[in-house]
Amino acid sequence: MANWKEISAEDLQKNPFTLIGKDWGLVTAGTKERVNTMTVSWGGVGIMYGKPVAYLFIRPQRFTKQLIDANDTLTLSFYDDSQRKMLSYMGSHSGKDEDKVQKMNLTVAFDNEAPYFEEANLVLSLKKVYEQDMTEKGFYDAAYVNQWYAQKDFHVMYICEITKVLIKE
Repeated sequence: MANWKEISAEDLQKNPFTLIGKDWGLVTAGTKERVNTMTVSWGGVGIMYGKPVAYLFIRPQRFTKQLIDANDTLTLSFYDDSQRKMLSYMGSHSGKDEDKVQKMNLTVAFDNEAPYFEEANLVLSLKKVYEQDMTEKGFYDAAYVNQWYAQKDFHVMYICEITKVLIKE
């Protein structure tokens, strides 16, 4: 098992624009009986309700969304460049059709009830606070709808309190 160190969200030294938008990560949810994960490259971090939060966006047809909806907790985990192939696979294959976690030889660990992977180098443990369906009506510029939502499969936005930050030592 990896050696993890807990830090406060305010002590995190990673650039969130690079971490989420360029490096990617995994959003993971489930229970000891069933864990699933998917690549996440849209979202961010900030302060809301006086607490550190992460916000993420999941399309309704993603299998991981079922597990996010069924549980109060989830994780965001981030990896070094050596895991790029695994991250790409996790974003292009459905956990409904196969056990992606096992296929990619990831080691599941839990922070309380929230699953994450030992292969990560940064884990944000999250507790859901708010969710909102995105709608076409909410867009000020139709170009975004045309470019990103041709199938009208608008994301669901989740705002989650960051309850713990783990970094690999």
